[in-house]
Amino acid sequence: MNITLSITKTIYELLLGFMPEGYEGVANISSMVVIALIYLAIFAIAGLYLVLLERKVAAWFQLRIGPNRVGWWGLLQTMADALKLVSKELTGTVKADKFLYNLAPYFVIVSALLALAVFPFTQEFQAFDINIGILFLIAISSIGVIGILVGGWSSNNKFALIGAMRSGVQTISYELSVGLSLLTMILITGSLQLSEIVEVQKEGWLIVQGHIPAVIAFMIYMIAGTAETNRAPFDLVEAESELGAGFHTEYSGMKFAYFFLAEFINMFIIAAIAATVFFGAWLEPAWLTPLGIAEAFPAIGVVWFLGKTLLIVFLMMWFRWTFPRLRIDQLLTLEWKYLLPLNLINLVLMALIVWLNLTIQF
Repeated sequence: MNITLSITKTIYELLLGFMPEGYEGVANISSMVVIALIYLAIFAIAGLYLVLLERKVAAWFQLRIGPNRVGWWGLLQTMADALKLVSKELTGTVKADKFLYNLAPYFVIVSALLALAVFPFTQEFQAFDINIGILFLIAISSIGVIGILVGGWSSNNKFALIGAMRSGVQTISYELSVGLSLLTMILITGSLQLSEIVEVQKEGWLIVQGHIPAVIAFMIYMIAGTAETNRAPFDLVEAESELGAGFHTEYSGMKFAYFFLAEFINMFIIAAIAATVFFGAWLEPAWLTPLGIAEAFPAIGVVWFLGKTLLIVFLMMWFRWTFPRLRIDQLLTLEWKYLLPLNLINLVLMALIVWLNLTIQF
């Protein structure tokens, strides 16, 4: 039995206990609905408070105060913003393709939600432990760009269309580096399954086991992952000084909120992948293992996972408030002339390390 599916099994058995015999199918469907609601709650809370974190980090970098009026320390500010967006009128252009215009935000939001299901928050808290977990994440994250392309095209706005076209070329380019940097680490684990990748790291995080190529892979992954999420300095998809708001220029109210929320959830997803593949997900550092903290407090795994993920999110926010926006030609030159060749060389180096059995063992 796969231990990482215990949350699914626990909820299923709990619901089955309240139902008569012969209702196993109903209990199974009900458990899926409950798990979906749990992940929807995680999705909503994470999205709202990542927005608040972004604003606080921006204020810190720019020596400002940031949100501090609504609730203690401004903690309810994004809740107020969400209520404001819900109450706003849903406007659109007369010449927009109504069906595709309304469909586009759901591509973005659903792809982000699906990706959350495979992350191992702890050894027990993982809804869907598929044996091609990394491949699943790369595939699902690629669906979001369809929503951006559809939204930009269906808006019938030249700025939105330019932003959508930039998103397509940027995503296609930088997905190569994201995939190759993750493949570099998969050479050590020999598995695409996230639970097995974490299991390998009980003897030490992969960023340590993999020597210098692992550090290079992490650096490339962070650059490419930031570009994948369309965040500064790679935010040419929106580029306020050039395109107004880019692909979502014609969106308002909750449809705009879906795009806005998905950007922050995608940032969380990129950071969570890095935390899982490079830093052991919910595992504590190897030098803390003899203390037995994880055995005494099993739930502390969630704290480790979220702590690592939020540190990487902070790093991505640091990028935004430090570096100026690249031009489109600079963005593509960085990927095709520098990151991709470096990634291929790094992949060969890691293959040699694994072949010669030189990974660090603790």
